[in-house]
Amino acid sequence: MGYNCPKKEGVYPVEDINEFVQQRIDKLNALKEIGVDAYGRSFNKSRDIGDFIKDVKEGDKVETAGRITAFREHGKSAFLDLRDSSGKVQVYVKANVIGMDVFNNIFKRLDIGDILGVKGEIFKTRTGELTINTQEITILAKGLRPLPEKWHGLKDVEVRYRQRYVDLIVNEDVRKVFKLRSAIISKIRQFLDEKGFLEVETPMMHSLAGGAAGEPFKTHHKALDADLFLRLAPELHLKRLLVGGFDKVYELNRNFRNEGISVRHNPEFTMVEIYEAYSDCEGMMRLTEEIFSHVAKETLGGLNIKFKDQDIDLSTPWPRWSFAEEIKKKFDINPDDPAEVWIEKLKKKGMDFKGKDITRSQIVNIISEMLAPETKDKPIFVVDLFAELCPLAKRKKDNPLLTDRFELFIGGMEIANAYSELNDPIEQEKRLKDQLAGHEGVKKIDEDFLRALEYGMPPAGGLGIGIDRFVMLLANQPSIRDVILFPQLKPEL
Repeated sequence: MGYNCPKKEGVYPVEDINEFVQQRIDKLNALKEIGVDAYGRSFNKSRDIGDFIKDVKEGDKVETAGRITAFREHGKSAFLDLRDSSGKVQVYVKANVIGMDVFNNIFKRLDIGDILGVKGEIFKTRTGELTINTQEITILAKGLRPLPEKWHGLKDVEVRYRQRYVDLIVNEDVRKVFKLRSAIISKIRQFLDEKGFLEVETPMMHSLAGGAAGEPFKTHHKALDADLFLRLAPELHLKRLLVGGFDKVYELNRNFRNEGISVRHNPEFTMVEIYEAYSDCEGMMRLTEEIFSHVAKETLGGLNIKFKDQDIDLSTPWPRWSFAEEIKKKFDINPDDPAEVWIEKLKKKGMDFKGKDITRSQIVNIISEMLAPETKDKPIFVVDLFAELCPLAKRKKDNPLLTDRFELFIGGMEIANAYSELNDPIEQEKRLKDQLAGHEGVKKIDEDFLRALEYGMPPAGGLGIGIDRFVMLLANQPSIRDVILFPQLKPEL
């Protein structure tokens, strides 16, 4: 039986993988010839490996399953390492225990990477290692591709992202990152649920792209014969729920932006958006500090974290930094300066800009650069952002050119964004019309959202936290691709 290997392979040379794969296919065919199903049915895995290894004692009977990750043969016996998602256990197989026929015809045709069920009794080796003295084996899946060696195989970063399933098998540190991600999300939910927030789900496809600045992905619904957009943000639907009488809501789900890919950007990303009636920007600051503190303590055990080469202390309260004051000092930019004046003043200071408008991402880049020396060891709330940049936020009472809003920066990254929500339908309509006139990408106003506000939305604070960047921070990962299981990549050639 032959095997056609793909032309591009990032783990082994093509000629080698053909040879290795063919050897495994030959073993598979030999198993089939003696009536062994190498892709078995369910298996009575009574306990996970990591669970029973904690409290098992010599003489206990166990039945478990996992992937073979190491193989040490000694004539008519062998030691295996068997691993599942929870941990690893050593397995001892002896020919005169499982039977010579099984040993020679089945066991001898196993390879590293195969998935195996075992049944046996616990004993300790001379070195004190808990080991299963195997009495029965069951092949559950025959691996046809050899796993890369830990230090010699899966080094190509792009291959690691494309073949994340292999990356997870061979790299324990990668598995730890995604377990931490799951724990972070779980602790956020736990915190908000205990605070009385209601988790909700809102549409992922919108008839109008809104709720955030950005280029949307477009699709078409055949039955309705309507163009739809993957959502930029759930904000406008969550505010409708405040109108409807849900005072504390949150949604933890995906957003989509048809924009560039970088170490901090993926076209689909995870956010948690939180809205609380009768609160405001100050309330969202307190809530943000509480969430970050709670999650760091629960998942890492404390408030001192390491990100890249920075030691960051998450102890509260966090300092504030006035964008309006600092951009005036550095660039002589005022909140009522039009875009062309911004661009002219920034270019004089060596900033390179393309296009006629100042985008939100450009503003974030400016803030990041200006804040770089100050965010190395602590989080910072950036406040006093210009009203023109924030069409959905309330203006400050003492200065209507600024908004009651903050952006949270930690480790040089923007991680959260919040404001006192604008609940005046007349002012909101005016802002949206101004946005429509000033930006080519904005085609229509969401009239239904305005109608909802006309029924009366209580004053509220709204907060959005980027989950992927939050995980980058707590897991000390420099790239967003390292915290997303399947990041977006160019199609394989």
